Amino acid sequence: MIARISGEIIEQKAGHLLIDINGIAYKVLIPLTVTERLKENIGKDNKVSLVTYHYFTADPSKSMPVLIGFLNEVEKEFFEAFITVSGIGPRAALKALDKPISLIVRAIDEADIKFLQSLPGIGQQKAREIVAKLQNKLGKFGLIQDSKIKAQPKTSDIEEEALAVLVQLEYRKNEAQAMIKKALESGRGIKTTEELLNEVYKQRKIAN
Repeated sequence: MIARISGEIIEQKAGHLLIDINGIAYKVLIPLTVTERLKENIGKDNKVSLVTYHYFTADPSKSMPVLIGFLNEVEKEFFEAFITVSGIGPRAALKALDKPISLIVRAIDEADIKFLQSLPGIGQQKAREIVAKLQNKLGKFGLIQDSKIKAQPKTSDIEEEALAVLVQLEYRKNEAQAMIKKALESGRGIKTTEELLNEVYKQRKIAN
């Protein structure tokens, strides 16, 4: 399983990159939401590092490996949540993610069927299925500031883990601590990091 790929971009076209690693060129598919922010993440010598979702296409005659690239683990985790919706596979999700993830999450949370239908390949029925499956479960991703994401650190304590996520999403530390404190004071019996981040997202949405 290829979890990350780093190398020189030798070709960039709509929807994919060719990345050279020691003379071997890997084709990596990327959603539009990643393409739009790729330039700011390319380093010296045209090099880039991507977190990858690696899977195999399957048909009666052949099985082909496919790599889908993301700028960080947070984006990949959202993609993995998105494809849990019945009937949305990796290719369909890749096509659909042509708008900032934070906006897609907001639409899911608010059951904005019209917005979800505007995503390529998503009809009314599929939009309703997305809402039914994912509504109120994606607060962590709704906090994404789509142009300012860095690699997600790992911690054990739920408050520290939530703080780490918010800091890596470019919230100031003191601001993030205040958001977490307010969420914990909600009296909702928060027990996991996901629940805590969902509550932070809900409170921030109300405040805005």
